[in-house]
Amino acid sequence: MSYSLEDLALDIKNTLETHGIEKGSSTICYYVKKALMDQNFIPTHLPDRKEGELEREVLYEDKDYGFCICGHVYPKMAEGHPHDHGPSWAIYGQATGETEMTDWEIVKKENDITTVKPNKTYLMKPGDVHFYNIGAVHSPMRKDPVRLLRIEGENLDNVKRSKIKAL
Repeated sequence: MSYSLEDLALDIKNTLETHGIEKGSSTICYYVKKALMDQNFIPTHLPDRKEGELEREVLYEDKDYGFCICGHVYPKMAEGHPHDHGPSWAIYGQATGETEMTDWEIVKKENDITTVKPNKTYLMKPGDVHFYNIGAVHSPMRKDPVRLLRIEGENLDNVKRSKIKAL
């Protein structure tokens, strides 16, 4: 039986309701991995984008808990800068391709600028899932086209993020 977007959303909602994000993050990561492993999920929810379409699409936004399930389709190389998700957590699930992720250590916070240095770099391959808690600074690098599923603790469209400066 196929694992649908509705199944994923309900499993995330039930986990947040029962355990919250701190205790439930590993369970939500399991559900994201389950979606990534479903043969129908990726082609259905992360199809090719037409030229000019946004790389990020909100597939589902929960009216009670505020979390979003987003599909990201990057058709070419992309290098992200160190960033956090403001007051939100996020879970990245690699659907296709590979993403080199770097976790950054916060060196100092002064005024409204956070200074960071690289801490750990790792490769995310299809099926890999990673939880980034509130305030976790990270950056992606994609050398080839990739697709990923990202769960956001809240819709990040209007969230103010930290100003981050890398050493």
